[in-house]
Amino acid sequence: MSETSRSQAHLHRDPSAAPGPVGTRAPGARRTAAGVSELVQAALPLIAEWLPTQRWYAGKGRPIAALVPVIGTPLQVGDPALLHLLLRVEHGGAASGPGDVYQLLLGIRSERPAAVGQRAVLGRLAGGTYDGAVLYDAVHDPELTGRLLEHLATGDRFGSLCFRRTPGPGLPGNIPGRASTAEQSNSSVIYDTAFILKLFRRISPGTNPDLELSLALSRAGSTRIPRVAAWFECRLERSEPATLGLLQRYLPDAEDGWELALDQVARLKGDPSPGNFAIEAHRLGRATAEVHRVLARSMPTTRLDAPRIAELAGAMADRLDAAVTAVPGLLRYRSALRSAFQQLTSAHLDGLPVQRIHGDLHLGQAMRTPQGWVLLDFEGEPAKPLAERRLPQPALRDVAAMLRSFDYAAAHLLAGAPAPDPQLAHLASAWAARNRAAYCAGYTAGGGADPSASPELMRALEIDKAVYEVVYEARHRPSWLPIPLAAINRLAHSV
Repeated sequence: MSETSRSQAHLHRDPSAAPGPVGTRAPGARRTAAGVSELVQAALPLIAEWLPTQRWYAGKGRPIAALVPVIGTPLQVGDPALLHLLLRVEHGGAASGPGDVYQLLLGIRSERPAAVGQRAVLGRLAGGTYDGAVLYDAVHDPELTGRLLEHLATGDRFGSLCFRRTPGPGLPGNIPGRASTAEQSNSSVIYDTAFILKLFRRISPGTNPDLELSLALSRAGSTRIPRVAAWFECRLERSEPATLGLLQRYLPDAEDGWELALDQVARLKGDPSPGNFAIEAHRLGRATAEVHRVLARSMPTTRLDAPRIAELAGAMADRLDAAVTAVPGLLRYRSALRSAFQQLTSAHLDGLPVQRIHGDLHLGQAMRTPQGWVLLDFEGEPAKPLAERRLPQPALRDVAAMLRSFDYAAAHLLAGAPAPDPQLAHLASAWAARNRAAYCAGYTAGGGADPSASPELMRALEIDKAVYEVVYEARHRPSWLPIPLAAINRLAHSV
């Protein structure tokens, strides 16, 4: 047996599913654990080829040592069939740890449906009951994603895989779902203009912060997030349940904050007047403060004493040192940046309040609706461990992250220029400064702590975010590296 198939899945059956044919054989005729295990084993070689090509796969550049099925659950049998699979990917070596668990929704049909593009196809299964059937990513199959919505609507349970609904009006169970094209670290399915389902791809035990905070805000009556309608979860190896998916109200009339900002920036080339985005930035600041206030009322808060503030600053310094190793161009700034972290410690000897926050706030996580700004995706930075993302943080960390987003938007004014243009650089800098100030003013007006009253904290938090950006851009988008490096240069020399 190969390394990619050295372990059998723990398997559940769907007692309500009816048998039906796939290809020339009938998968429903073998709805036993052995039958599902046979399917999983036949799928593993195809998964091993397909998985590293996905945008949400975190193991790029590392060879797969083993694929270990964790739990396989048939959600529909017949033609088409739908298999829910949790799969551990191991890379080998003590440093790699136990591996990452990924969530896959696999469709099986005798032939590829027209709605499923070729890029979503893993290949044809060879051997066994499903011999010759097409295996594909079911996120792109409207019929099968509609089946997933039915499970959410009825609150079904298959072993440790549980679908849960929030109180309120019933969910429709007959809407086909279309895959969103805006995929990042997860996948999303949109149901008409009513709901959007986020499918978390990289799975960790514990409640995902996106579900945890969205539920808290929904229950508190906040209008600054899409209301939570349902979710599903699964218990992994006696741990607390892991969040697998989150269904929320869809915002069909909303405009993406990042796209709005880029549109305003692009207009500066023809009209250097300020425009009106500063008004929106102010409103967005107020919305952020409102969310922070509700989270502070709904979730535990605490106060860091001096030793724990020193730990906070020390963690920032450690991230800086690791970044210097990865991007040597940071070395000349290290002394000044470490000094900023030390100033954070000395400026807050009387303590620092912390609470639950968004954790990865930027313009792309904000939507402007006719009723005002709405914040999305409270998952935090996906690269960080889930336990770390659930820790209370200074609320101004979200503010600092949004300030960095304004800098990124402004930098698009300079993109593609064959040579530096001092006039455009000035316009971009002025646009960023104007909207950064408007956002902070709106945050203060909305009841948030005045960022200008905590300059050492704001400087340290913005540096910490820019250091993260430097490493990310160096690894994934080298042409964007000058954007965070410009911020590092500015922050290193600010007082």
